[in-house]
Amino acid sequence: MPTKKDSKGGLQDVVATTSAICDLDGDRGMLSYCGYDISDLATCATFEEVCYLLWHRRLPTRSELGDLQSQFSTAAPLPEQILRIMRSLPPGDGMDALRTLTSALAHYDHEAGDTSAPAQYRKAIRLTAKISTIVATWGRLQISGGSIAPDPALGHAANFLYMLTGQRPTTRATRAFDIALILHADHELNASTFAGRVTAATLSDIYSAAVAAIGALKGPLHGGANAAVMRLLLEIGEDASNEQIDQAIKSKLNKKEKIPGFGHRVYRTEDPRATHLRQMSRELGEESGHPGWFKVSERIEALVKAEKNLNANVDFYSASTYHALGISIDLFVPIFAVSRISGWTAHILEQYGNNRLIRPRAEYIGPEYPQQFVELSQR
Repeated sequence: MPTKKDSKGGLQDVVATTSAICDLDGDRGMLSYCGYDISDLATCATFEEVCYLLWHRRLPTRSELGDLQSQFSTAAPLPEQILRIMRSLPPGDGMDALRTLTSALAHYDHEAGDTSAPAQYRKAIRLTAKISTIVATWGRLQISGGSIAPDPALGHAANFLYMLTGQRPTTRATRAFDIALILHADHELNASTFAGRVTAATLSDIYSAAVAAIGALKGPLHGGANAAVMRLLLEIGEDASNEQIDQAIKSKLNKKEKIPGFGHRVYRTEDPRATHLRQMSRELGEESGHPGWFKVSERIEALVKAEKNLNANVDFYSASTYHALGISIDLFVPIFAVSRISGWTAHILEQYGNNRLIRPRAEYIGPEYPQQFVELSQR
């Protein structure tokens, strides 16, 4: 059995399974879904097309895409029982609410116990549709707004923004959010996806696997970096001068504080997702009349690159992008789940399709065996 000294901590670089869903190359800065480069998908596809791609390993025909869009529209409304549970929850962390409400969904799914492949696929569609509605509705309730039913005439991205804000989003805002969903849809065997697959490998149900993934995403070492980025930007201020920005960042670096949104466990070059989010941050800032957030972000990026040789990751520019869309910081991590549920369910379905219980080993480093047992009276 390999010993711990033969490997890095946290299972880094350990190949735990095979998958046909997502591929990435950290040295080349390459990310692809089912062989399609992320830049092509972000430029040309919709989130609904990417969902179909992740679930079927191919892009949909026009008819297939129309069917999926109809299925999303049908599945998007929440059962009244779920809305009552949501209203009964105390204000707080959106991830806590999402974890609870996703688990509760299973009680109102007539196919929850059906393990056939067609039923699992239908549940993946329902989960993807309903988690979007849960997060948007939760966000609206936190600002004392009434819940807004999804509009079947709107696509997935536009519907989320509409349910959250009560306003039909602009074409640019819709496309920006659509791209953000595409960029976050999957990222190989990250912590939350692995948690979902480990749960699915026990042949537990798809809702339990999704809840396991949500629980992992809640952890600050996985989700949450973009919220920390936005708090940093607010601390510095939209109208800060270059000198003020430099002083704030250098002060943190001198105190050995990490600047959120930089570096990545896998990528050794620029995160390919950051390239698109940088552009969206700039465009949305201009459209919203608040270009300062992008300018501050750009200055921080240049400084951290010069001082620490670290590249911006997917979280850095998603912060100012979401802020420009009018999304509160408290929803940044739940929105990650709105997108990633497509990838989670793709991996869960893949695990079900070719399953073996995931049971790794641990190298024992405790007291030497055998220890002499000492009676309680002698201790």
